[in-house]
Amino acid sequence: MSEIWKPGSFTKNFSWGPAENGLLQLYDIIRLGFAGEMIDVERSIFRQRVADSGRADYIPINFFLFNKTKNGKDFLVADELVFQAIMAPHTANFDRLALFALNFSYVGRWTGAESTQRRPALWAYHYIAERVATDFKWNTDRINADDIQAFIEGNERYRAKSARKVSTNLKYLYSIGRLEAFSDPRVQRWWVDALFLALDRLIEDQALDGHDIPEERYGSVLAASGFATLSGKGSLEKKLATPHLVSLFRACGGRARFSEAHVRERIELKIPEVEWFAANDNRPEGAVHPSNPRILKSIPRACAMLARYAGFDIINADELERFEIEEFVRSHTRSALDRLRERGIVPTMSVEDLMRLTRGK
Repeated sequence: MSEIWKPGSFTKNFSWGPAENGLLQLYDIIRLGFAGEMIDVERSIFRQRVADSGRADYIPINFFLFNKTKNGKDFLVADELVFQAIMAPHTANFDRLALFALNFSYVGRWTGAESTQRRPALWAYHYIAERVATDFKWNTDRINADDIQAFIEGNERYRAKSARKVSTNLKYLYSIGRLEAFSDPRVQRWWVDALFLALDRLIEDQALDGHDIPEERYGSVLAASGFATLSGKGSLEKKLATPHLVSLFRACGGRARFSEAHVRERIELKIPEVEWFAANDNRPEGAVHPSNPRILKSIPRACAMLARYAGFDIINADELERFEIEEFVRSHTRSALDRLRERGIVPTMSVEDLMRLTRGK
């Protein structure tokens, strides 16, 4: 109850464009502000780049991206959300990831920011956690602006005269971003990315106060953050996938996975004789877990060797772009059968014997 909810600039109109475009405006602004590079950028430089295009930046930088101060200058952090904007085409996956970033509401701090701006959309966080996930059981058809307004204004932590504009803006954002996708209990690409983004933000947020999260605590910190509740309908599949993905996050170097120098250092510690080569293709590669092909994560190309230490198979950039679960399962099944034949392992019963066994005859 010590939290204070303030709407900030979320009460202003933001030109999202046609509804069918989803969150394309956010995607474009991130690419423009970071100049297509996975490098932290000064907040002032980001704002100038966006201003030169005639677009507004207050919603992206205050509600979706992460801010921190280094050497007296304010920066916007190149994390998983930025990685997906820069290294992948705009799809519905990006929109779902961005909605999660808004609801998760960790955006850091910058010079002149109020303390409440560090987590600026706690009203969205709690609406999802307490209303949509708990009361509605992820039936997003029950979400409307009136319900959002009643929830916000009915909480003593909300400090503003009206919540109407916040409510209508949030409902519209959920509509064009297709929040209903969160009701799918299966592991999806955006959900996998959201797990990495949650860890990125939690680690960076603790660093603001001079604290490091030990790698062995990543899983428990993620669980305590409310990630499982905010990221959609729960399922056994998601519970089983989570430790695999936390292991992958750790293996790839955590927040340092976007630094090729750091990744090289980690690899050389494990494989001193490794030979590096100049890559003409910097597209992400895919890490897929053999236990479930839906556990698929796009990772920086240099991280591929490290991902194997977390038990993941690697698929190249071309395969990642055209990845289909059914074909992946078929090809791996064929490969497994080939390996069994090569080792001389053959069935000990016929199809008829198997049918009789399964039918209890």
